[in-house]
Amino acid sequence: MGLSAEQNRELNIMACRIRTDIVEMLNKSGSGHTGGSLSAADIVTALYFHKLKHDPKNPGWPERDRFILSKGHAAPVLYAALARSGYFPVDELSTLRKLGSRLQGHPDSKKLPGVEVSTGSLGQGLSMANGIALAARLDKKEYRVYALLGDGELQEGQVWEAAMTAAHYGLDNLTAIVDNNGLQIDGACADVMCVDPIGDKFRAFGWDVAEIDGHDMAAIVDALDRACTHRGRPSAIIARTIKGKGCSLFEGKVEFHGTTPSDEELKVALEEIGRASS
Repeated sequence: MGLSAEQNRELNIMACRIRTDIVEMLNKSGSGHTGGSLSAADIVTALYFHKLKHDPKNPGWPERDRFILSKGHAAPVLYAALARSGYFPVDELSTLRKLGSRLQGHPDSKKLPGVEVSTGSLGQGLSMANGIALAARLDKKEYRVYALLGDGELQEGQVWEAAMTAAHYGLDNLTAIVDNNGLQIDGACADVMCVDPIGDKFRAFGWDVAEIDGHDMAAIVDALDRACTHRGRPSAIIARTIKGKGCSLFEGKVEFHGTTPSDEELKVALEEIGRASS
């Protein structure tokens, strides 16, 4: 368990590469979700380049771990991770949201290899993850299931039905990760419909809970590793993040929930991300 200094450095460099891909594809598309894609970049990097058992050359490998992007509007971060992992050419990222592209506004499992389920209707991803985790048990498979949710998404009642179900069935092969950036399309989560205290709520539903800095790569990896050691109950990782992380123009700005970078903003973002990776 734990990362070496070199592993930590390499993962942080990859997270910067993912962020670069995100802002470039969103600038080119002129449509999509900047803030929540950037806030989840470190989490998704830790999953795809450290934790998940997966094989880009064989996306249907039965023993693979499953990742569900419940907050499907953050598709750019998933697409960047899949491309950088080798599921499809990196050049294809430039087709985001273009007519006929496999990279739709929300992930489509029928079109793009590496996408487990089609998501975007908020509140449903954890239920789907439950079903997949139960299937692993029935099939006597050792794979794990990871679901990434937004904090605003927790306002959906179905999330808590799913949380209750996962604990009832003791789904210890399931880890839910909450991208807790504090903002949603209409404003601060605390103002729209407060979801705090998130960790205590999952604990009350019978989950093991870790609360971490979602931009500390070592902390993310440690929480993911520890989740695999828990027995008899599901695990939740509440990751405190910053909306738009990586560029000062976007960070903590609710208006960049669904706004893409202009050419000038892209230039600033690439400079700041570049400095972070050096």
